[in-house]
Amino acid sequence: MSKPASVGSLREGRYIIVDGEPCRIVGLTKSKPGKHGSAKARIVAIGIFDGAKRSFVKPVDANVEVPMINKRAGQVFSVMSSSVQIMDLETYEYLDAPLPEDESLKAKIVSGVEIEYWRIMGRVKILRIK
Repeated sequence: MSKPASVGSLREGRYIIVDGEPCRIVGLTKSKPGKHGSAKARIVAIGIFDGAKRSFVKPVDANVEVPMINKRAGQVFSVMSSSVQIMDLETYEYLDAPLPEDESLKAKIVSGVEIEYWRIMGRVKILRIK
């Protein structure tokens, strides 16, 4: 799920969809309008799930898609070799999430630990231990 937003309203630290991938904006520069053109914005973003750096240039008055981020609390039910089974603490539903790449976070994930996870565009990412 996503919603439209103007390029001029974006700020660093916010989230945007680039090439179908949700990304966090890490760099944003805006140029002034010239004699024959409108103001442009150059945006540099890093993918939430893959960590790839993406950049693009668009007019300030153009629209882009912003992902709807659902921040949830869960409890680790079981840890497999490449994924984690999580129980949502509000709805009590079970879901699978990939193990995080961060080694210090991966070491703390054991059965029974409460975590914060994000659901973005049908995908799940574990962010931190509560």
